Amino acid sequence: MANFSKPDPSPRGTGAAREFVAPAGQTRQRGEAAPYPAVERAATKRPERAEPTAAGEGLRGSRSGPTRDELKLCGLAAVRARFAKDPDSILRLFFDEPTSRRVGIMSKVLAQAKKVYRCVPPAELEKIAGSVHHGGIVAVVKAPVLRTPTGDNLRSWAARRETVLVLDRIGNAHNLGALARTAAFFGVPRIVIAEDGAAAKPSDAAHRVAEGGLEHVEVWQTKDLVALARALAAAGYEVVGAATRGGRPGANRTADKPVALVLGNEEHGLAPELAQACTRLVTIPGVGAVESLNVSVAGAVLLWELVGRR
Repeated sequence: MANFSKPDPSPRGTGAAREFVAPAGQTRQRGEAAPYPAVERAATKRPERAEPTAAGEGLRGSRSGPTRDELKLCGLAAVRARFAKDPDSILRLFFDEPTSRRVGIMSKVLAQAKKVYRCVPPAELEKIAGSVHHGGIVAVVKAPVLRTPTGDNLRSWAARRETVLVLDRIGNAHNLGALARTAAFFGVPRIVIAEDGAAAKPSDAAHRVAEGGLEHVEVWQTKDLVALARALAAAGYEVVGAATRGGRPGANRTADKPVALVLGNEEHGLAPELAQACTRLVTIPGVGAVESLNVSVAGAVLLWELVGRR
């Protein structure tokens, strides 16, 4: 299925006199002609010392992440959502001049914690983000640890009648982010993904597309989605699988049970064994001009039918 992502790159700008640095960071006088400090040069070959993390000394990573246990959140919505949820998890904060006028409280909190925060030019912010689609601000945060649900977890979720979104090898991080945003919009508290090398994880890109949604949705993982679907049914869930064809045309609720919606891989759909483990299959009817919807769009339609109408 096709995926679309066409954000516009940010324009270049200046602002050398507007730098904000916490007491522990590098300082200079306002108006000084010195260039901006060289920070987070993940895209250059110049060696740098990684800051210690909770797991020990950080390791250099690719442009998508400065260390293996850190993420870079881009965009004001995502950064504000993380700050509201867990301000201590923000390790470093970088922003451009226009955004500097909107992050005063965050800068103050980081200064009190002696953490780095800086106003940097667009070119430097692009290097820090590893992308031109940074939205004017980048927060380097601690990466989450993904847990595996147990039978007790499933029974507890069912007792509270909480919807679960299960993703069968969704491979595109943008789709994961879009689904997390939709889940947060409809109040779905958690997503379970496949513990598979081909499955997208809650990465920098997923957080950017989620627009803060991943701060309101727990992400769990499991090696065996078929066993998970059966365990969800045993715990009292109606396990609804989204099928490109062959399922019921209506996705409205047919049982007074909590719902677990299962969405398949972008190209191959639900694995046959997983489809068989679902308690029912649904298909969104169309006019036939195209075979199916993008998985994130299909997820939004089905979550509205199964959850939003309640």
